[in-house]
Amino acid sequence: MSASDRACDPSVRKTAADILLKVDVRRAYGDVLLHHALDGAGLSDRDRGLLTELVYGTLRWRGRLDAELKTLTRRPLENTDPFLRNLLRLSLYQLRFLDKIPAYAIINEAVGLAKARARAGGFVNAVLRRAVRDKWELPLPDPKATSAAAFAEYWSHPAWLVEKWFEMFGAEEAIALLKANNQPAPLVLRANALKGTTEELIHLFRSNGIEALPTPRSPRGIFLQSRSPVGRLPGFDSGRFQVQGEASQLVAFLLGPQPGERVLDACAAPGGKTTHIAEMMGDIGEVTAADISTTGLKKIAENAERLGLSSIKTLAADFDKPLPPAMKEAYHRVLVDAPCSGLGTLRSHPEIKWQRSEKDIARLAGLQRRILSRAASLLDAGGVLVYSTCTLTREENESVITDFLARHQGFVLDEAAEYLPEQAKSMARGRYFLALPHRHNTDGFFAARMRKVT
Repeated sequence: MSASDRACDPSVRKTAADILLKVDVRRAYGDVLLHHALDGAGLSDRDRGLLTELVYGTLRWRGRLDAELKTLTRRPLENTDPFLRNLLRLSLYQLRFLDKIPAYAIINEAVGLAKARARAGGFVNAVLRRAVRDKWELPLPDPKATSAAAFAEYWSHPAWLVEKWFEMFGAEEAIALLKANNQPAPLVLRANALKGTTEELIHLFRSNGIEALPTPRSPRGIFLQSRSPVGRLPGFDSGRFQVQGEASQLVAFLLGPQPGERVLDACAAPGGKTTHIAEMMGDIGEVTAADISTTGLKKIAENAERLGLSSIKTLAADFDKPLPPAMKEAYHRVLVDAPCSGLGTLRSHPEIKWQRSEKDIARLAGLQRRILSRAASLLDAGGVLVYSTCTLTREENESVITDFLARHQGFVLDEAAEYLPEQAKSMARGRYFLALPHRHNTDGFFAARMRKVT
């Protein structure tokens, strides 16, 4: 952070504390609350950046912050007033991670907020001054001598998840994943192939003073360095691009849609993959975007119109229930981007790691099995079925596919590497597609491509 952050709008830290409170108590999504705040606050670019840093940084490091706060307070953290608990987390994050903001400024503003909201200025003042005085540090654990729980505290992840990843990936790779999850995710766009090349769009951004680079594995992807809202970027209104992560872009390549085909995106919202499929088909054919969320379907329709895509039709459907008559026809290709725990997206959704539990994993795995089976029933003979998630648990990924293939003898598993772009073939792990934040600088993604042979 720059020295100018010292003179930020005083509403920034209040807004950050309010967002953190809602995430904590209401289990709300931090990015949604943050976007609403940024849209309506009229903040400068500097203050927009600070607000984003405060919210995401505090959520990323909440586990380590809580570990220190337990040593600083004389009351259990879970019994502390929720606003004060999150105000302390926010303030301690600034003290430990943002070295350009003076401690006195952090403490004074926190005390003022505590007095106004909870009449606890003295308590907050004492805790934060103790934090400045004690200079608490958590030593980096030795992977050969400590348990996964020690890494959970140091890298700010729940212990159950760290233990799961240690078992899945081994200590070295799991630690690299934990570290990567605490880094900000880059802004990635997908160039609309129907309205120009990736290179032309990069040139448009650069000519407007915006730093843009091609992504290394998706031929349509662009890394963008910009603090401006996406809707104000050149080319947005004319449909030149769609926001979509690089790993997510590669799922449509696995599906391999062709012009003139009938394609089903069974869990389509928010629609990044749907619109990519239509673009790859040259907007020739029919793409059915089905989802349980009518709000999500409305967003898909809006994006399709902005991108100039007429082959997409939306349909409300719950794949955990009997399907509507409109979906009885056979499709050439079906994508099931299943609802999942989202544990591959912790760089951009850090609150998820504090909101999920092991019970959620088991519940979601059951839902995913049912959705995949029902969607597969709509596939024509010889058709392609792709299952994908943005999570990194074996129960929601490999185990779902193993169970599906055992129950559906007419399907075979393809080699993912054969269908990925040349520069992305290294993202195959075994016969699956597996994107990892620490290896590929993407969200964590899993996908399997299957064919119906009988």
